[in-house]
Amino acid sequence: MSKAGSPAAPQTVLDTIGIIRSPYKEKFAVPRQPGLVSSARARLEMLAPYNEPSAFRGLAEFSHLWLMFVFHQTQDQGWKPTVRPPRLGGNERVGVFATRSTFRPNPLGLSVVRLLEMCKDGNKVWLELGGVDLVDGTPIVDIKPYLPWADSVPDAHGGFAPDPPDLSMEVLFSPAAEQACATSSIADLQQFITEVLVQDPRPAYKRQQQEWQQYGVRLYHYNVRFEVFGHLTRVLSIEPDDQA
Repeated sequence: MSKAGSPAAPQTVLDTIGIIRSPYKEKFAVPRQPGLVSSARARLEMLAPYNEPSAFRGLAEFSHLWLMFVFHQTQDQGWKPTVRPPRLGGNERVGVFATRSTFRPNPLGLSVVRLLEMCKDGNKVWLELGGVDLVDGTPIVDIKPYLPWADSVPDAHGGFAPDPPDLSMEVLFSPAAEQACATSSIADLQQFITEVLVQDPRPAYKRQQQEWQQYGVRLYHYNVRFEVFGHLTRVLSIEPDDQA
């Protein structure tokens, strides 16, 4: 019995059924919502015993999937009753349940992704996905098909985030960065980096600074160095990542 005299809630254990392998090697610059970087491809590697091919029978008929996942990089930090969403400039606090913050009572997230291909090799199963907003190594705990007639609500209200994010950032590449993209084994690398940086991944409080700011982000097996001022981003260099 709980202290209030009511039965204690049953404990639920969630199994990790698969692991995401994505180009985002760190939390910084991961899109804040799925689908914003359409060229982002990722692989969901299924783990035994959940890689049983029969469990995926019929899945290829769906274009999109819901993924339920664990915020594994922040779960040890616990939850916060109020958070500062970037959409409000990172200054105003709202309740955690009015946001998609990672700092939740249970560190679970929900993301809709494109199903590009379902692959099988014997008893090994993996899914090729598009539009992913998940960091590399994210544990997946469930998969469900996306149903457009049920999951899309055209007249829904978006609260304090009623409109898509501002994508007016101009992204330029130095000659060295352009050459690195042209010689990379990763198809459409320049497009992918552009789609990531056009969203301005800087913390909200830094967007008001009146000077050039330099940053680095790990994407695929590269360390991408760039600088930002106002609505202009310049990609300075794209070099092999020593941590890859």
